[in-house]
Amino acid sequence: MARTRVRIPSLLALSTAGIVLLTGCGDSDSTGKADASSSPAAGASASASADAAEKPTVVVTTTWEGAFAKAAGAEDITVIVPQSVHHAPDYDPKPSDLAAVAKADFVLYAPFEPYAAKIKEAAGSKAKLVEVNLDNDPDKVKAEVDKLAGMFGTKDAATAWKTGFDTEYTKLNKEVQAAWPGGKAPAVVSQVFTVWAAKLAGATPVGTYGPEAVTPAQLAELSAKKPALVLDNAHMSTGTVLPDSGANQVKIVNYPGDDLDLLAVYRNAAAELKKAAGAS
Repeated sequence: MARTRVRIPSLLALSTAGIVLLTGCGDSDSTGKADASSSPAAGASASASADAAEKPTVVVTTTWEGAFAKAAGAEDITVIVPQSVHHAPDYDPKPSDLAAVAKADFVLYAPFEPYAAKIKEAAGSKAKLVEVNLDNDPDKVKAEVDKLAGMFGTKDAATAWKTGFDTEYTKLNKEVQAAWPGGKAPAVVSQVFTVWAAKLAGATPVGTYGPEAVTPAQLAELSAKKPALVLDNAHMSTGTVLPDSGANQVKIVNYPGDDLDLLAVYRNAAAELKKAAGAS
């Protein structure tokens, strides 16, 4: 994984901008609450505010963490890094990012995104910083969803999501396996962060590579395994992994879209795998 490049001076400058922004918002909110308390609907408004306060405000570095938070039952989710940025550690935060972090109850990040702690510090936030294990292996996903739901107080929502997830995953797994000629999964080489897709295909990788580029020694070793498929990581691709091996390279996307639908990641992977099965 590439080293994170964070420009501390820019974060400190953004912190000042965030504080100015938040100070202005604080005055406005205070006035608004005072006016509301004098109205006939004050009781209803206070009740609605209390209900909203029970639901956590969550800021996430990418849509991947966002999908985990949504699966766990969070509703108020702000994503910092745009989906168009394939390598999150290269992102430079904006003043609006700091403003969002300053108001958050939780900030979710991945181990390879250490700048999250610096963003939190620069924003002056008291949010709980939570490291998320970003791995789309179904067992690991459900474990993370359970962990987050325990923090958010949303266990019922997480349980309902996991039930739907199990149903959809089982369906996709059967569809992909049925697509292989003779119903037998081919030999697969996988990038370390796409092993979950091999599992979805019903295949055990004969070898893995990455996140660094494949060395000549690895190239010889992996090619000798005679894989039919190479499951490449779309977000960290180094080009053709095993040239001249005859293996069909399949692009696997780990990050969900702006809708934070993690199940869409599995559907897309299943579609790519079935397409590869038809070409083999």
